[in-house]
Amino acid sequence: MINFKDLPYRNGVGMMVFNDQKKIFVGKRIDNQKAWQMPQGGIDNDEDHVSAAKRELYEETGIRSIRIICQSKKEFVYDLPDQLVGKIWKGRYKGQRQIWFLIKFLGPQSEVNLNQGNPEFIEWKWVDIDELPNIIVPFKKKLYLSVINEFRNSI
Repeated sequence: MINFKDLPYRNGVGMMVFNDQKKIFVGKRIDNQKAWQMPQGGIDNDEDHVSAAKRELYEETGIRSIRIICQSKKEFVYDLPDQLVGKIWKGRYKGQRQIWFLIKFLGPQSEVNLNQGNPEFIEWKWVDIDELPNIIVPFKKKLYLSVINEFRNSI
């Protein structure tokens, strides 16, 4: 029997993408259509954080026209709820440790294309930064509040 608490964290990146109106990009997950999230994903073995952020952003949203404003000063960590450990990421991880990036979207709305091979989002929208904690899955709320706190004054 595997003790899920002994599993490692998955290394990942998160991207807070904002537009000219200072609204934040969120996508509604295909596998949990009650929750929205900012783009995020894992780091491949041969990647640095910046390359992973650009790749994941493109894979999830089709967005390439960007300027990276800054990188988080620290790593953020979240644990999966007990009912998801062992199911997500083929049961190899108990949660994620992430470096986050604040990214300015420079392209037209038509650049956003969620159909990039293995879509993760079914829908997308721009939201007010203060709306983020209210529309995400509860287990990521603390992480989102920390990311918001770090990036709010740089948008």
